[in-house]
Amino acid sequence: MSNSTPQSRSTAEPTSAGHGPAAGGPVNAALPERAPAERTARTPAPAPLRSRVLRQGRYETLTMLRNGEQLILAIVLPLLALVALSVLPLLDGLGASRINIATPGVLALCAMSTAFTGQGIATGFDRRYGVLRFLSTTPLGKAGLIAGKVLAVLAVLVLQSAVVAVVALFLGWHPPLVGILLGIPLLALGAISFTALGLLVAGTARPEATLALTNLLWILLGALGGIVLPPTRLPVVVQDVVFFLPSGALGEAMRNALIAGQLNFFAVVILLGWSVLASAAAVRWFKWS
Repeated sequence: MSNSTPQSRSTAEPTSAGHGPAAGGPVNAALPERAPAERTARTPAPAPLRSRVLRQGRYETLTMLRNGEQLILAIVLPLLALVALSVLPLLDGLGASRINIATPGVLALCAMSTAFTGQGIATGFDRRYGVLRFLSTTPLGKAGLIAGKVLAVLAVLVLQSAVVAVVALFLGWHPPLVGILLGIPLLALGAISFTALGLLVAGTARPEATLALTNLLWILLGALGGIVLPPTRLPVVVQDVVFFLPSGALGEAMRNALIAGQLNFFAVVILLGWSVLASAAAVRWFKWS
């Protein structure tokens, strides 16, 4: 009877080596199973869409400002056009001074240069070197990429407009206050339209073709698209067509705003149409690689 007590105690308590009924077999089986909520809580969730777009926009802006070729296209060429139009008699006889007519068109040219040509070329080569393929693995998405590039264009456009406006004021530009208030959203709308068009070209054509096509269209739209020169100064065969182009619509809207202080509703509708159609097409057919 005295031997039964130690024997029962030894079977009820685990030994120092960790064996016995209390251990219940393998050590892992004794560990508590992690709850599903606890397992998923440690997986980092993607940042909100707004934060992703803002970070992409900041990256695109810094990239554009560090690129010397982009700065020449964004600042130097528009300033050369502004000075040339204020000196040459191309804008005489239109009811206002040369600089008052030239400045709205040059501001519109800034939007087209940065949004269409600059972004188109940069995106085309990002696609060629695999940068877009890398971005396709992130939660940014096509819509986030387009929105980030639009933000970058708007940031650079603010810098362009400030430089052009200062030079134009030095040359005698006198815009009405209401025209300035109208011109700011018009420039933003034009930038959205041309950014979507640039991304559509860059996302569907080969990088080499994008380089050639965006530069060619920049020259044609700048010279014959009604953005710098009013339609009355263009050949007769294109005068009725330019009003339906984004270049002509933006140029006319800016001239009506900054010369007469009026809003050209027809031009706004044309720009809205190009913005919606080009953005939808870019999201639909944009290729990451």
